[in-house]
Amino acid sequence: MATMMMAVMTASAQYEPGTFSVQPRVGFTASMMSNMEKIDIPIAGFGDVNLDTRPAVGLFVGADMEYQLSPLVSLSAGLNWAQTGSGWEDWKHKENGMTVEIKDTKAETSYLSIPLTANFYVWKGLALRTGVQMGFLTSAKLKMTATASGTQNGLNVNQSTDVEESFKDECNKFDLSIPVGVSYEFNNHLVLDARYNIGVTKVNKDKEPGEKDSRNGVFSLTIGYKIKL
Repeated sequence: MATMMMAVMTASAQYEPGTFSVQPRVGFTASMMSNMEKIDIPIAGFGDVNLDTRPAVGLFVGADMEYQLSPLVSLSAGLNWAQTGSGWEDWKHKENGMTVEIKDTKAETSYLSIPLTANFYVWKGLALRTGVQMGFLTSAKLKMTATASGTQNGLNVNQSTDVEESFKDECNKFDLSIPVGVSYEFNNHLVLDARYNIGVTKVNKDKEPGEKDSRNGVFSLTIGYKIKL
């Protein structure tokens, strides 16, 4: 905090106090829900296949409205939609001319969110951001793709099955998180923004005995264009 305040004191102003700007943004997310365990998927002929967890990648679209409170500090309010959740590793097995795969296994959630942040311009177009974000669940689905390809008994086989199941009823509809991040505005007003949202409220509504609560942890990287109003 001391380092940040010293940097703010030597920063240069980007916009005049009392001015507004709007910034459309688009990018991607990489997320994981806490306490998500390995999963076992039963596959005919192979028994239970164990998959390790990995981040889930999704899309991000949104826009921020920014008010320049002082030469070095601004306040922002935004509206965005983002895909979040958790994923599991892919699995592949080859035997007797056949290849069996499990891929794109994930618990995919999406939220319509309202981030409220304070922005501290520490050096030219470089800003540190933090605040609070309120999210409203729009969907929650378990997804997986299973494929089998190759030659079996002299016949060519190429089968693919997409599995999709909603678990929205098992999730809390409201999500509260704390965004922390950094952004940089280039001379052409393009803004590169990186944030990490720390989940405060739990994702799961109820839990089984011995099951732990899950909270969202979401990294987003976006590119936007800042328009002075």
